[in-house]
Amino acid sequence: KRHVRHVRQSDKLPGMLRRTDHSPYVRRVAWIRQIQKLLRERRIEQASDVLRLLRKDLGLEGNSLNDILYKNAAFLNLVDPISHELLLSLAREMQRPKKDADTIKSSDKICRQLIYHLTPHSKWLRQSVSRRKSQACLKTSLQKKLSSDTVDLSGIPLSPRDVRQVAFYLQSHRESMVAVDVSFTELLDDNLRLLLPLLASLPKLSTLALNGNRLTLAIVKDLTEMLKDPKMFSSLAWIDLGNNVDIFTMPQPLLVALRRRCSLKSSLPTIYEYTEGRPYCYRLETSVEEPSRDEDKDKDEEEERLSER
Repeated sequence: KRHVRHVRQSDKLPGMLRRTDHSPYVRRVAWIRQIQKLLRERRIEQASDVLRLLRKDLGLEGNSLNDILYKNAAFLNLVDPISHELLLSLAREMQRPKKDADTIKSSDKICRQLIYHLTPHSKWLRQSVSRRKSQACLKTSLQKKLSSDTVDLSGIPLSPRDVRQVAFYLQSHRESMVAVDVSFTELLDDNLRLLLPLLASLPKLSTLALNGNRLTLAIVKDLTEMLKDPKMFSSLAWIDLGNNVDIFTMPQPLLVALRRRCSLKSSLPTIYEYTEGRPYCYRLETSVEEPSRDEDKDKDEEEERLSER
């Protein structure tokens, strides 16, 4: 405890990160950056303390994924298996008895992958779009021509008034809407409840991205109740609830309801099974990451490796 307190206070975070009204991903990314800094300073014990905080905050406690699965069958329905896999890999790297430069470098790379996965810019890079959505105008975004019958508001903070504007827009295009992305929009349970009845009434809505917000288990219960009615979310096949406050698993009734809508005889599509060509491709990507201090060295090594082939 003494180490954790020291780590969290030693390098004070910017005011934006100290605020408590941000989505959880802001806090989580700050911890990951702290781990990177401590690893570079060879302060492994302190970095491990911060990693324990991060794993607990993301609902991952245990020494291996098998331990977690055997202890709690509900973890078979993880909402964010990518984060959990990366965290386990990071823990394994940090537990290596020999802490050489390669181990520190590989741990830093995993941290960069985590930051990439847990922040909104990862989606923008996947779409090959250079934009600062946090500064975008909601009205302008909604006035743009629909692309593939989707609404993508990822990264635009939505106030209750904004949510009502979004609801009006969805109502105006309800017959054609296939995918809605309101990830990383600072959504609270109460604000999402304003949208849920309308989202549930969209006849073609198949994909709903709610990740990276400030949602809690209470909203999962609301969704589960709504999905008991086959007329609500009639075409919904996939929903992303990861990287929220305390939503770590998908309740079995919710998964069963989605399976019925998908008419799938086998298991539901997982985060790994979505491929190019599908909306919101959530695969573990390592090609685009946070810039590394060793970036130039990495490029040289890559060129050397290619020349040897």
